[in-house]
Amino acid sequence: MSDDFDAVLAAVGPRLRALRRRRGVTLTALSETTGIPISTLSRLESGHRKPGLELLLPLARAYQMPVDELIGAPADLDPRVRPRPFTRNGMTVVPLTRKPGGLQAYKHILPAGLTEGREPDPRSHEGYHWLYVLRGRLRVVLGEKDFVLAEGEAAEFDTHLPHWFGNADDHHVEFLSILGPQGERVHIKARFRPDDDRPL
Repeated sequence: MSDDFDAVLAAVGPRLRALRRRRGVTLTALSETTGIPISTLSRLESGHRKPGLELLLPLARAYQMPVDELIGAPADLDPRVRPRPFTRNGMTVVPLTRKPGGLQAYKHILPAGLTEGREPDPRSHEGYHWLYVLRGRLRVVLGEKDFVLAEGEAAEFDTHLPHWFGNADDHHVEFLSILGPQGERVHIKARFRPDDDRPL
């Protein structure tokens, strides 16, 4: 076990150098992104600096990948995501990804009657959003549009456009969402015809 661990540690430096070069990133740019001095990054890549968490965590964020993938940990590690649900404004949100940054997947559960009588309050932010209704009917307010997605329907939109989700009736709703930085898009689109409010 100790030999395996030592082998992983010894390979971290070359892995980090190869990853940086593959991404076309200079030491200077990586230093600016992570806050790690160039000399430390250089020593880490050459194997003269031990890869501690204080270095690996900012590098994992910069490269948008889990630490175990960054260091090339053994492939027999458990790949299952162990979600920790949280509640936001009465809605239960279940994270479905471990990867820091990049695309994030979630399951959302709106209890029956959660948004009944609530006036929509559309918000906008950076990013791109894709969603898919698993159960129930989801009311979506998107800019000037107000429509309902039924089970099995999907929508995709730029989150700069003000948006809001709620129950379309008195039943609970479950839907999946993938939220990512601007430019990271999936390929199912929801578009509107001028004479038709239904997504295509």
